[in-house]
Amino acid sequence: MKNIFTKEVSDEIIGRINKLTPTTQRLWGKMDVAQMLAHCNVTYEMVYTDKHPAPNPFLKIILKLFVKKPVVNEVPYKKNLQTAPAFLIVDEKNFEAEKTRLIDFINKTQKLGENHFDGKASLSFGIMNKNEWNNMFIKHLDHHLGQFGV
Repeated sequence: MKNIFTKEVSDEIIGRINKLTPTTQRLWGKMDVAQMLAHCNVTYEMVYTDKHPAPNPFLKIILKLFVKKPVVNEVPYKKNLQTAPAFLIVDEKNFEAEKTRLIDFINKTQKLGENHFDGKASLSFGIMNKNEWNNMFIKHLDHHLGQFGV
């Protein structure tokens, strides 16, 4: 997998984001482009903010046992997968604001680097290594940018 923690790959992803416009149409799914950007921001909100509560202990065990592997492995996501409730974006979003937030989160993550994330706990999955963090970040971004043809 490409390494989102490198400047080259982060810049490539940001370049793809910059190709989006408020009127870019999806190739599949239900979200519009602004909602997709907001959806991608949730991953970073869970890392950098207290906006999202941690799952209860029972749910966290379920997430670690059944959800973590497909999220952090190197197999690309299939189209139209069901998303977790925290990631559902159904209200109208401001394209420019969400785009700026996502680019800022990507830059912050790249500057912190992979060593910052190695052994860091995920809100949903517990302790993860740098490769798992990378795979989660890059797969999600690549999937949704592909959803909008960039």
